[in-house]
Amino acid sequence: MDNSFIKDRLVQKFQENIYGYEEHYGVLTINANKDFNLKILQYLYDDAQLSFKFMKDLTAVHYPTRVGEELVVTYLVYNMYTNVEVRLNFGLPIENPSIFTATKLFATSNWLEREAYDFFGVNFIGHPNLIRVMNVEEMDYHPLRKEYPLEDQTRKDKDDDMFGRGGDFNFGGFNVKAN
Repeated sequence: MDNSFIKDRLVQKFQENIYGYEEHYGVLTINANKDFNLKILQYLYDDAQLSFKFMKDLTAVHYPTRVGEELVVTYLVYNMYTNVEVRLNFGLPIENPSIFTATKLFATSNWLEREAYDFFGVNFIGHPNLIRVMNVEEMDYHPLRKEYPLEDQTRKDKDDDMFGRGGDFNFGGFNVKAN
């Protein structure tokens, strides 16, 4: 099974809901309509010739300049028999980043979807337990979105001198004086 076979099957089945495709380092990447994520995943899973029965990864990425698709949910599914993987990208609007859960299809997606919710704010419709996995529930933001500063501005223990932003510091035996 090669990537052109997989691409042709998906394009034939989902036609206008496949926005584009490309291949990087031997991995086929499909960009598709977010409303069809579960149907596409189910098709890749159920089709006897495709048989993508394992989800290797699920993540989200924030692209602030992509209007209407600022958040992209990426699935990496794998066929263990043919050693082939396919990446699926689904763009979501930042105002309402919602997509159907894949937990009934892939048990792996349970915690991975919770992580994408926790760090990017993606709402997985139908998820059995969509709560934060790393951060506290009281957080009212999602820290991996690019709309937040890289450093925590609320920390009291932070000293800019330790980060080389002012003050004197010792660098490899050399004393460096701030100007």
